[in-house]
Formats: sequence, structure tokens, C-alpha cells
Amino acid sequence: MVTKTKSSMPNPEDVYQTTLSNGITILARSNFNSPAVNVGGYLPAGALFETDDKLGLTDFVSSMLMRGTQTRTFDAIYNELETVGASLGFDSGVHNTNFGGRALVEDLPLLLKLLSESLQTPVFPDDEMERLRTQLLTGLALRAQDTSDMADLLFEQFLYADHPYGKPSDGYIETIQGITRQDLEDFHRLHFGPRGMVVAIVGAIQPKKAVEAVEKVLGDWAVPSQKESPALPPLKPLKKTVRKHHLIPGKSQSDLVVGTLGPNRKSPDFMAASLGNSVLGQFGMMGRIGSVVREKSGLAYYAYSSLHSGIGPGSWEVAAGVNPKNLKKALGLIDAELRRFVKNGVTKEELADSQANYVGRLPLSLESNGGMVSAILNIHRYDLGMDYYQRYESLIRKVNRADVVEVARKYIDPDRLVIATAGP
Repeated sequence: MVTKTKSSMPNPEDVYQTTLSNGITILARSNFNSPAVNVGGYLPAGALFETDDKLGLTDFVSSMLMRGTQTRTFDAIYNELETVGASLGFDSGVHNTNFGGRALVEDLPLLLKLLSESLQTPVFPDDEMERLRTQLLTGLALRAQDTSDMADLLFEQFLYADHPYGKPSDGYIETIQGITRQDLEDFHRLHFGPRGMVVAIVGAIQPKKAVEAVEKVLGDWAVPSQKESPALPPLKPLKKTVRKHHLIPGKSQSDLVVGTLGPNRKSPDFMAASLGNSVLGQFGMMGRIGSVVREKSGLAYYAYSSLHSGIGPGSWEVAAGVNPKNLKKALGLIDAELRRFVKNGVTKEELADSQANYVGRLPLSLESNGGMVSAILNIHRYDLGMDYYQRYESLIRKVNRADVVEVARKYIDPDRLVIATAGP
């Protein structure tokens, strides 16, 4: 008798998907090679709902969820997790509040109970709120002195002018100081609910049992007044290069970010752009950018490029940290490398190396339950199809040099960039 071995890739046959009557979608996949279970997910309560005078509110709320519920104190929640060696946490972004946790399979009911209570019945205790506010303000004070953080902030502010993506998710000192307990309660009441929530579970449990466990603690959650997420506003493309410097006196390093808008994750341009970006500033010793700016010229502590692609308009950017006296020269080398990339694209060897790297590293990224949870959530979030990883290698292999140069020219105009620098 031939036993059928389970594919290491998620696929439509082994990822069980169902939606509860209250709108929660559950994605579950078993893995009995590990005694643990990983849980991850999100709900559409993001910074899109914030007003300019309350920037950082979503982050504040998500950081408060486990600091006390109607039935447990902050200490009680963490003691229970610690006792069984489990973990649970929340964070937030523009579109969603995200959560993730891990436990042994016998402790999954406890993990889901704590998740459910944190989502449904947080009480935002005053003392914990003020303690967190102090931590957030300290973080913002440190950010103001961090050349890398401030270059990033400046870059996003001008690339995404008058758009939610251009606003810092952790807010500003004055907005965090102005947030009240009533703000936290109102945001939670209006935006936290089951509609649009997604939960993924991977580990030593049958998928239908995982669904039952979620339904037991979250199936009755109902928030009729839960607000729909607003649509992303249109974004104005750059008409010319914008150059901005943020002065931080006394620093021994300057950081720079140079870039433009890129494709979103669902765009047919994404794969060619991603492979092109790998050659430009990722693969090996940070690609061509790293080779020219760091290895050959010795101008940078680090230099690389990155493609950030999500639900809305992405960014395609180069970042580097340099000695302040080398800033102008480093920017010149980056400009020349971008022009070369747009003119000539990539070589046959560079593309083949990147394609082999993408295909080869995939199984490694799916080895852990946590990696599998992330993969399943991304497939669902960007509507890629649960057979995405069955098609993955052919999607990679069919990208050719002409595709890469086409997307490079479509998105990168060396005469229309945001150049953000921070330092002395």
C-alpha cells in the first residue's frame, strides 16, 4: 500500500476554509509533526479610521487590548500564558489590527479564550493606559533622534502626500498626549467586530476541530454597529523629484531613502518587479546597490532596495546609511544605478539566480507552523487563490528579462523620485 505524503505547500485540498454566521472566516490546516498550534489573523480595524488629531489611536488601542479585560487583569493574562508557555500579541497597521499566538495543542482553548476576551471585552484601565502612554511617548522621542526612522517618515510623508499611507501609524507626541480613555473605548466600540475578521490555525489539530474551538469563543460575537472600512483615496503621482532633509544635529550617520510608487500585491506587475528588485538591491550582498555603494565604494554601512506591496499603492525604494560627508556621493551612485537598471534591466544570469533563490527558499519559509499561518493569511488577504503555491514556481519561471525592464520603466522614473535624508 502506498501512503500519500502530505505536500509541504498549502493547497485547496488541505486548507479547510469556512465562514461563521457572524462573518469570521477561519482557515485551518493540520500539521501533526509538531505538538504546537499557531494562530494568526486580523480584523479590519486599522488606522484608516483615524483623524489627524488622533494619529496613533489604533496602535494605542491594539497595545491596550491585553492590559486588562472584564474578567482578567494585565498580570493575570500574562501569568496564564506564561504558565503554559504560550504567547499572544497584537499590533496594527493602516488596514487592520493583527494578532498572533502560539501554544501546545492542549492549551489552544485557553489561547483562544484570551484572544476572544482581549478582542471583545478590554476595559482600558487608567493606570495601564498612562503607563503605556509613557512608553509610546518615549518611543516617539527616540524616533525623533533616529536618522533611519526619520528618513523613512519623511519619505512616506512626501511619497504618499494627503493619503493615509503617508501618516505615521505610531502618531506624533502631541496626538498621543491628546488621546483619552473615551477615544479608546469609542474606537473599540465602533471598529472592533467579527465582520471581515480572519483567523488562521495551523498545527496538531484536525481542521474541523480548530473551527469548533474558534466558534466556541467567537461564534456569538455580534456588533451590528461595526463600521465598514473607508475606501482608500486616490493618490497623486509624482510630477518631479522632491528632495527633503530632516536635520538631527550631532549625528555621526546620515540615512537616506530614495524611491517612488510601486505595484500593489495583486498587480500582474508584482512578480517581475519583485525579481527585478532582488537583483537591484537584495540578492547576495544586497544586490547591485550594495555592490556599488557599499562593497566597491565603501560609502555605506548598509545599502539595499526594497519593494513594499500590500492592498494599496506600494513603494519601491533604496535605503542606505552613510557617513554624512559621503551623502552626496552615495546619492549620485544610487541615481546612476537606478538609471542603469531602468535602461538595461537585468542580465540573463542575474534573473536566473534570483528565480532559483525564490524557488529554493520557499519550502524553508513554510517549514514552521508560524510560516504556514503567514502564508495562508497572505493568500487570503490578497486573494491569490489557495492554489497559489502550486502555481508559484511557474509564476517565477515565466518572468523574463523583457518583463523586468518593462516594470522598471513603468514604475521608476529617475527624474521623478522622493529623496528623503536625515542627519546632521
